[in-house]
Amino acid sequence: MNKQSIIGLVLIFGIFVGYMAWVAPSKEEIAERQRQNDSIRAAYMDSVAAADSLAKVHATLDSLAKAGDSSAQRQLQMNRRGDMGVFNASAFGDTLLISVKNELMTVGLSNMGAQVNEVVLSSFTTFNSLPLQLITPADDNMNLIFSTEDNRVINTRDLVFKAFRVSGEQLVPVTGDSVFEISGNEAVDLRFRAFVGDSTGMNADKYVEFKYLFAGDNYNVDFDINFHGLSKVVSPTSYMDFEWHNKMNRQEKVDQSTKGSRNSRKDAEKFYSSIYYRANDDVEDLGRGRDNDKSVKTSVEWVAFKQQFFCAILMADSTFKNADLSQTTSKENKDSNYLCDMSSVIGIPYNHQKDCSLGMGLYFGPTKYRDLRDMHRGFEKMLPLGWWVFSKSISRWVIIPVFNFLEQFGWNYGIIIIVFTFLLRLVLFPLTFKSYQGSAIMRILKPEMDLLNKKYPNTDQAMQKQQEMSRLQKKAGYSPLAGCLPVLIQMPILTAMIMFYPVAFELRQKSFLWCPDLSTYDSILNLGFNIPLYGDHISLFCLLMFGMQFFYTWYTMKGQNMSMPMPGMKFMMYFMPFMMLFMFNSMSAGMNLYYFFSLSLTMLQMVLIRKFTNEKKVRARMAAYDLKHKNQPAKKSKFQKRLEEMQKQAEQMQKQRR
Repeated sequence: MNKQSIIGLVLIFGIFVGYMAWVAPSKEEIAERQRQNDSIRAAYMDSVAAADSLAKVHATLDSLAKAGDSSAQRQLQMNRRGDMGVFNASAFGDTLLISVKNELMTVGLSNMGAQVNEVVLSSFTTFNSLPLQLITPADDNMNLIFSTEDNRVINTRDLVFKAFRVSGEQLVPVTGDSVFEISGNEAVDLRFRAFVGDSTGMNADKYVEFKYLFAGDNYNVDFDINFHGLSKVVSPTSYMDFEWHNKMNRQEKVDQSTKGSRNSRKDAEKFYSSIYYRANDDVEDLGRGRDNDKSVKTSVEWVAFKQQFFCAILMADSTFKNADLSQTTSKENKDSNYLCDMSSVIGIPYNHQKDCSLGMGLYFGPTKYRDLRDMHRGFEKMLPLGWWVFSKSISRWVIIPVFNFLEQFGWNYGIIIIVFTFLLRLVLFPLTFKSYQGSAIMRILKPEMDLLNKKYPNTDQAMQKQQEMSRLQKKAGYSPLAGCLPVLIQMPILTAMIMFYPVAFELRQKSFLWCPDLSTYDSILNLGFNIPLYGDHISLFCLLMFGMQFFYTWYTMKGQNMSMPMPGMKFMMYFMPFMMLFMFNSMSAGMNLYYFFSLSLTMLQMVLIRKFTNEKKVRARMAAYDLKHKNQPAKKSKFQKRLEEMQKQAEQMQKQRR
C-alpha cells in the first residue's frame, strides 16, 4: 500500500468519526427519550391493570347476573352492547325463558333475541336414552341484521324483546319464565317485540316483532318477522340478512373407532348429515359427510339442517333472496356427543316503504319419507334413495309404499323385512329363473366342457374352443345373455335397497331378536380394540350374511367349469364374502338381515331349480338339435362372423410375431 492510499484511509476514518460526533444526541435529548419510554411503559402497565380490573368486574357481574340480580344483568348488558341508538330502550332488560310443550316436542324460546333457544323431541331419545335435543342452546341460534338511519348496525340477538301471549284479541304480557302446554287442536300465539326508544321511554307504535304460532299436534311452527312503524327508522334495503346456526349433536350409535369417518359404512350419521336447500325447484346439498360452504345467489325456497333421521327446516312463504351456507367440524370440541356445526346467512326480502311482514315457517322433526312428502315442499328429496334415476323411482314408488303397507299389520319390523324380502324375490323370480336354469344346464354340461378344455389346451386355440363351447351351449338351450340380463335388471333394485335401509326412519330403535336397533349395527361382542377396516365389535347379522355369502359362492362354483380366462378369478370369487364381512360389519342390522334372508331365498331357488332341471330332457334337446342340423351348416349372425374374423386376425398377428 503506497503513501497516498494510507492518507486517503485516514481522512475517510476521520470524516466518519466527525460525522458520528456531530449527529449524536445531546444529554438533554437522551433524558427526554428515556422519559417518553418510561411513560409508554407505565401507560401499558396501567392498561393491563385496567383490563384485569374490567375482567374482574365482568366476572363479578356475570356471577351476580346468574344469581338473578337484575341490576347486574342490565349493567353487564350495557358493558357488552354499548350504544344501540334508536333501539336503546330495548338494549337492556331481564332475560326470560319461555317453553312451549305440545304432544310432539318442547320448544324453548328466549326473549334475548326472540330466538328459538332449544328444541327437544318428546317422542324420541338418543342412542344412549338421553332426551333428543335437535336445537342446542346458544346465544346466536337466530339473528336478524339490519341498519338504522342513525348509521348503526342492529343485531336482534343483542335486543331484549318484550314477550306477549295472544289471548282472544288481547296481548297479555309475559313477565316471567313460563311454560305453555297445548295438545290436540289447541294453539298458542307468542309475540316478541323490540321497541324503539331511549332512556325516557319506549314508542309502542314502532317495533320489530318475532311471531311464533304453535299447534298442539304438529312439528311445524309458523314464524313471522314483522316491522311496524319503522319505515323512517330502518335504512332502505331490498333484503336483510338472517343468521341461523346450530351445533348438531349425535343422536345415533357409532363405532367409536371410526367416529367422524365420511364413510357411510363406518359413521352413517356423519355421512348422512348435511345442509340441504331448494333453489329453482332443485334440491341440493353441500356434500354429505364433509365440511363445505356454498354461496347460493338465486332464490331459495327453504334451508334444512339434516341429520340421519332428523332435521330442522327454515322455509319461506314465498322465497328467500339468497343464502350462504356452511358446515364445519370443530377439532377443539371434544364432546363425545358433538357431530358438527351448521350455519346459514339467508337473505330475507324487505319493503322499507311501509310496514313489512316476512312470512316463514319452521319444522323440527323426523325425516320420515311419507311425512315430508305430505308437506308438498320437496322435503322428501333430502333422503338419498339411490344413485340412479331408476333406483330412486323404485324406492319412491315401490319399496317405500310396500314397506308402509306392511307396517299396517303391526308386525315386528324384523318380520316386515323378512316378508318384504320374500315378496321382492317372488316378484323377481321370473327374471332369475333363466339365470338359475342356465347354471343348472352348465352343471350338466361340465363333462363336455372339461373335454373341450383338454382338447384345446393352448391359448392360440382359444377361438376354436370358444366356438365349440358356444355350439354346445346352444344345443342345450343355454344362452349366456339370458343369464346376464336378469342380473343387470336387478342392479337398480339392489342399489335402491342398499340406499333405503340406512335412512329408513321406520327402523330406528326397533328391536328384533338380539338386535335392539335395526337402523344401526348389532353388536354381540365389543372387542375393546379396533381392527382396521372392520371395527371394534362383532355383528351377528353380518356374520350370518358372510356365512351365507360364502356358502352361496361355493355352491354356485361347485360342479361348474373353472377354467376361467383370468387365473385370479376363482380367488376373487372366494375373497368377495370376506370383503363383504369387513364392509357390512358397521352397517345397519336391517340391511344385513335383508341381505342374509335374500341370499337364503336365492340359495333355495337355485337348489330347487337344479333339482328339477331334468338332465334327460337336456340331453334329449341336444340330440334333437343334432338331428335337425345334421346336414345343415350352422347359421352365424353378423356379430359372430365379425368376432371370428377378429379372432383370426389376432391369431395371424401372433404367428407373425413368433
